[in-house]
Amino acid sequence: MAPESDLYTGRPSDLVGRRIAGYRIEREIGRGGMAVVYRARDLRLERTVALKLLAPELARNDTFRQRFTHESRVAAAIDHPHIVPVFEAGETDGVLYIAMRYVAGRDLRALLDQEGPLPVATAARIAAQVASALDAAHEHDLVHRDVKPGNVLVAPGTDSDHPEHVYLTDFGLTKKSLSLTGFTTVGQFVGTLDYVAPEQISGRPVDGRCDVYSLACVVYETMAGTPPFQRDDDMALLWAHQYDPPPALTERRPDIAAGVDAVMAKALAKIPDDRYDSCLAFVAALRAAASGAGPGGHPPTQVDLRVIGAPEPPTPPPGPPEWARPVFPGAG
Repeated sequence: MAPESDLYTGRPSDLVGRRIAGYRIEREIGRGGMAVVYRARDLRLERTVALKLLAPELARNDTFRQRFTHESRVAAAIDHPHIVPVFEAGETDGVLYIAMRYVAGRDLRALLDQEGPLPVATAARIAAQVASALDAAHEHDLVHRDVKPGNVLVAPGTDSDHPEHVYLTDFGLTKKSLSLTGFTTVGQFVGTLDYVAPEQISGRPVDGRCDVYSLACVVYETMAGTPPFQRDDDMALLWAHQYDPPPALTERRPDIAAGVDAVMAKALAKIPDDRYDSCLAFVAALRAAASGAGPGGHPPTQVDLRVIGAPEPPTPPPGPPEWARPVFPGAG
């Protein structure tokens, strides 16, 4: 018979109806290489939650367990309207788990698969909410490191001015933690390659500007329909992130203002120092460029000289009357 912990990452039906750490599993809602997410019922507070169960081998690494506990507490302490709240994180029967708010709706991956490239206004609204969440995390010294459409949840908004409410999820399980477990051994890279920053690939230190790069990749995809870099194999894709210039967004969306290309190029710069200092700064520049505004965020100002009292240019003197103008033979 398989060990008890093997059930946690087995077939979806294996856990339905089972009780784990005070939660009753209802159905699987997501699966990745290192975790499975279930919709579950909190039996103590009678509420629906999203319960993430990490792969059993992660719990066997003491360093990972300590960092997981620390980062889960940091994530739970962030009170932000666009970050999925973490209710509880712990360990049961040798398996690490995180209980989070259950968000009804779909993730950005599903939205793009169903609807294709989004209108610029919609893409900008979603990007602004994700950027706000990321900058809030950065203020707590927490770098996400895995910003991708699958980690952006899109729920119904409150009114026509706010048609969607976006949540960023998967805090408390950062790639820095996973790199301590052996998941980043040769031939295996933890993360989503379409959105990974160059400094993550090369193993250099990362900060919030790593998330700026990944967010820019996501924003590019929301408007172009594909990530900025597409290659036939993983190694070529990793090379492209590190060395190839991103294709101009306007090549794929000619309807977008040309100034957006410069904004995207800066956000996707290979060197962190060349990028925007924050995610919100990137989105602000994106919105200004998309609206045709100048570098300062304002459209060009039209000045009426009569209003400000400046002298108007003199009216040129009238020319000679029609009958006095010379006639050149052959001119017509």
